[in-house]
Amino acid sequence: MSLLQVNKLSKTYPNLGGPPVQAVSEVSLHVDEGEVLGVVGESGCGKSTLGRSLLRLIEPSSGEVIFAGKSLTRLSQTEMKAVRRDMQVIFQDPFGSLNPRHTVGYIIGEPLIVHRRGNKAERRRRVEELLGIVGLPQDAADRYPHEFSGGQRQRIAIARALALDPKLLIADEAVSALDVSIQSQIINLIADLQKRLSLAIIFISHDLSVIRHVSDRIAVMYLGRIVEVGPAEEIMQAPKHPYTQALLSAVPRPGVARTERIKLAGELPDPTDPPSGCAFHTRCPKVMDVCRLERPDLVQRQIDGHPTPGEAACHLYPA
Repeated sequence: MSLLQVNKLSKTYPNLGGPPVQAVSEVSLHVDEGEVLGVVGESGCGKSTLGRSLLRLIEPSSGEVIFAGKSLTRLSQTEMKAVRRDMQVIFQDPFGSLNPRHTVGYIIGEPLIVHRRGNKAERRRRVEELLGIVGLPQDAADRYPHEFSGGQRQRIAIARALALDPKLLIADEAVSALDVSIQSQIINLIADLQKRLSLAIIFISHDLSVIRHVSDRIAVMYLGRIVEVGPAEEIMQAPKHPYTQALLSAVPRPGVARTERIKLAGELPDPTDPPSGCAFHTRCPKVMDVCRLERPDLVQRQIDGHPTPGEAACHLYPA
């Protein structure tokens, strides 16, 4: 059984004076124990909304989220508090997510206080242990967030997320606000922690070059929907959906001959009025008549009569 199972999850926001905004539309996915699922797509496609909906930091409009056998969408807020011990998040902004009035020691230890783990001395030892795990000195516990660089603040956020030994970690654009040189350090840290602690991670990013380094599987989102999902190696070497192909063509890869850049026409469609059929047909260089009329299902596809790994929502290939 998967650690996390998501069934047709949707999130719609009201829009004063107009139709509602469809931020996430009928997303289904799963994450196994110890697996890293990368979620990638351009800004505005609904990645962060999906991540927060899984944790019920924002309430989904419909669908079901099952974590460790429990249907989260049916739990009360009190019951959700207990479940969140095993589900933690790293936010994009490493400064805005940390309270500037609290010391680093209090910030990292606060989850232990909220969930009543250990006495004061035990919590202090746990904070010192976590600082060591993320590569910060123990005296950092008595300092404040503004005294640290962006990369160090993100290490603090990671330490806080690990305080309760979660089973699932959602990293929401965890490196996008950092310098490129610091990004690689944080990515390597997360990858190392995942292996050492056997964490399941949903790694959300708009950057395929980041996603490929940490993910076992990759899910590609476009306008609130998953359009392709499969093993990371398969997605990087032989993407099926034209949108995934366009994203990949923009990523330089060492040792791989640079292919011609696929430039998408037009802008991302209005989420208050998504196109009929396949939502990508307005920008797709391989659009067919059926694409404008019928929305393709996210299913396993065939190439030359043979099933391929993963799933794609595209009429170019038979189901």
